[in-house]
Amino acid sequence: MKAPARLQSLIAEGLIDSVVRQLMSGKEAMVFVVRCGDETRCAKVYKEATHRSFRQAVDYTENRKVKNTRQARAMAKGTRFGRKAQEAAWQSAEVDALYRLAAAGVRVPKPLNFHDGVLLMELVTDANGAAAPRLNDVAFTPEQARAHHATLLKEVVRMLCAGVVHGDLSEFNVLLAADGPVIIDLPQAIDAAGNNHAQRMLRRDVENLRNFFGTHAPELLATEFGAEIWDLYQRGVLTNELTLTGRFKRPTGKVDLGGVLREIDDARAEEAARRLRLQAVG
Repeated sequence: MKAPARLQSLIAEGLIDSVVRQLMSGKEAMVFVVRCGDETRCAKVYKEATHRSFRQAVDYTENRKVKNTRQARAMAKGTRFGRKAQEAAWQSAEVDALYRLAAAGVRVPKPLNFHDGVLLMELVTDANGAAAPRLNDVAFTPEQARAHHATLLKEVVRMLCAGVVHGDLSEFNVLLAADGPVIIDLPQAIDAAGNNHAQRMLRRDVENLRNFFGTHAPELLATEFGAEIWDLYQRGVLTNELTLTGRFKRPTGKVDLGGVLREIDDARAEEAARRLRLQAVG
């Protein structure tokens, strides 16, 4: 196919040789299958992120570092330069997270290059060498659901031990490769220690996995891995080798009513976003 304008600079730089086909197009990015010498790879072309609300952007970008104070002021004021800098920071966050997580042994696509707003990375494939499907496009037996759920919990723990929370993990951004699940789409990834929303997002990620796989293996719906994982992390005893139980005993004490109401509001917003994603892929 004819190379889109955004990929022509990569061809000119010799980073890719040709564009095979478009793999997908979402609100955040377009993804293409490309050829690089004898290798078939994946090129993610970012779009302007106008679909993200201000509240969501603030939650995800809290305490993210920027290059200098000029950029920080411009981003806070919402100037044209500031919006451009904010979008660049959003894109580079995924690149940084992928390199960090790949180095930690997390099952993510191997990042290869980032040039002119395009992320070049490994193409995740199925047993036949075709582009791997997302979890929501695959039917599972109860045994398969339990196995993949357990694998992804280990990846969530490995990510957290590396100091990263995905922030939007669900069946829509996990691919089923020939050798198991691979986590994708990380521009909203947050620093676990530096973001006040990390606990809520970690628990939401784990609950999304529980709810999806629980439709195939209903016993998973009674587990509380998210609360258990965060508690172990907070106490400084979480490791990649630790065996999780899925049980968690909540401490008793005075109820934080404001916190409960915020959780309810967040849950409503997340459900609305989930319904929008279902409509988009329907």
